[in-house]
Parts: sequence; C-alpha cells; structure tokens
Amino acid sequence: MKQVTILLGCVLGLYGSFLSWSVLQERINTKPYGNNPSTGRPDFYKSPLVINTVQALFASIVGFAYCVLSSRSSPFSIFTKNEKSHSSVYLRSLFILSLTSSISSPVAYQSLKHVDYLAFLLAKSCKLIPVILVHSVLYQTKFPFYKYVVAGAVTLGVVVFTFANSLRPGKVSMNDGKTALGLFQLAASMVLDGLTNSSQDQLFKWANIAKPKVKLTGASLMCILNAFIFINSLAFTTIFRFDSEIAYTYNFAKHYPQVIMHVIQFGLLGALGQVFVFIILERFDSLILITATVTRKMISMMLSVVLFGHVLSATQWSGVSLVFMGIGYEAWMSSSEKSKKTVQANKDKKIQ
Repeated sequence: MKQVTILLGCVLGLYGSFLSWSVLQERINTKPYGNNPSTGRPDFYKSPLVINTVQALFASIVGFAYCVLSSRSSPFSIFTKNEKSHSSVYLRSLFILSLTSSISSPVAYQSLKHVDYLAFLLAKSCKLIPVILVHSVLYQTKFPFYKYVVAGAVTLGVVVFTFANSLRPGKVSMNDGKTALGLFQLAASMVLDGLTNSSQDQLFKWANIAKPKVKLTGASLMCILNAFIFINSLAFTTIFRFDSEIAYTYNFAKHYPQVIMHVIQFGLLGALGQVFVFIILERFDSLILITATVTRKMISMMLSVVLFGHVLSATQWSGVSLVFMGIGYEAWMSSSEKSKKTVQANKDKKIQ
C-alpha cells in the first residue's frame, strides 16, 4: 500500500509539474504579453538564453537538494573523492555535455519563431529520432527495424502537422512563416539532444568499466550538468548578448512584470518534474515512467489546444495520430523486449 501511495504521488507530481511547465513554456515563448505602444504590434518575449539560464539554475539547486537528501552525499564528490584520472574524465565529459545541452535549448526556442508550438511539442516528444541519428553516424549502431519505422512515422507526422498548420492564415502569432527554417532548427536541436543523451550513456558505460570509487548518479548528473549549463549560459549571455537578452529582459519586465514570475515558475516546475522522473526510475519499473511520460505529452497537447484556442484541421490530427501511434508502438515494443530478456535471464539462472 505504501508503494502504491508513493507511485500515485510521483505520477501526480510528474503530471502536475510538467503539464504546468508545458503550459508556461507555450505562454512565455509564443503568446504576446501586450501591444507595443510605439508600433501597436503584439509584444512577444524573445530571450531564450535568459530562460535557459534560469531553468538551469533551478534544476541545479533542486538537483543538489535531492541528491543530498536521497544519498546523504554531495553530488560534487565525484570530483573530490575519486582518483585524479577518474575525476578528470568526469569533469571533461560533463563540460562537453553542458555545451551541447546549452546550445540545444536556445536553438529549439528559436524555432518557435518559425513553427507552431504544437509542432515543436510533437517533434520533441520522440527521443528515438535523435538517438538513432547520433548512434548511426558516430557509433555505427544497428537498430531493430521497428525503430526505423517509428522514427519514420514520427518524422512524417511532424512534417504533415507543421506544413498543414503553415497553410492556415489569420492567427496572431510570432511565427514569420519560415517553416523550413524552423524545422531545420528543430532538427538541429534534436541532434544536439541525441548527442547529449548518447554521450551520457557512454559516460555511464565507462563508469561501469572503470569502476571509480564514487559513481555518477542520475541526481548528481542533474545537479552538476545544470550547474555547468548555468555557468556557460550566464557567461555567454553576459559577454555576448547583454543588450539583446539581459537588458532586453529588464526593459520588457518593466512593462510586463508578470514575465519574471512566469520564467521563475517555469524553471522551478521543470526542476521538480525531473526529480519525480528520478524517483520513479529508482523505485519502479521504467515502463511506468514511459507510460506516464507518453500520456503526459498527449495531455500537454490537449491542454494547449483547449487553453490557447488552437483549431486543428483533419490533416493536422492525422499528423498528431502518426506521432503518438509511433511513440506508443515504440514503448510497447521496448516493454516486450525487456520482458523477454527478463524471462530469459530467469531461465538461465534456473539452469545454473
């Protein structure tokens, strides 16, 4: 009964934090805060680097607190309690990971100038596509045929949805109609995500072989990686984008102070959502997390349609269906493969 209560609390926490996070993401990045008094045109908030910096700060702080409370140790002990050679590998790898992640998020937000938020949400819903791209190119990894089918279905669904939406005129939006550019930026962001995720996998595999005294955990990764992202983003924004990001945000907030609270809430909710992900992974089966994540993404789309007045054509609904059928099929096949491996492992134990 206790486990059921914990699971229910985690799933509700995951839904509550990430659904609210998704609504705020669309509100901040795609909806006007008012009309510019000089031009009379809608005023959109356009500071992706500031958003990324704030989000990384909160994720690092929450990750540190979660790591200390759950393991009674500092996440930075991978640098202080390991041999120098192991600490150097961790430091170098995490710094490179922070660079790819620091670039990915702002590039994705830039795509929202050219594509609809729902297209953005659909594209980012499937982690399989960038993983296949990166592993195929860098590691010559071969995947089961069904994974290529899923990747093709999701890609086709996103393209159908995006171009069907670009043909609909008359909507107040920050989109400038450069759909191909938006899709290119989305693809670039997804490749960077794939590179980040694949490099994380390689780092954990290295740790299993090298066996450092203190290993990297999901919670410590959340804290350290986001700390590096915060430092990278803050330094770059301050040095190279001070006027267009920091000064712009300050002036924008003087006219629309609610944007500050929105960005803070966005960063905090994203950080809390990540903690619920780690708790579910540590205490329960990964299938539960997959199911919760897929349904959460579907609900996010429905919330976006209801709260922000999106009207989808039949062609767009077909694109949405392709994406979620692909994601659902991939989740089902992955679960089946895992079950077969578990059964086989149990048989092998009995034979021994």
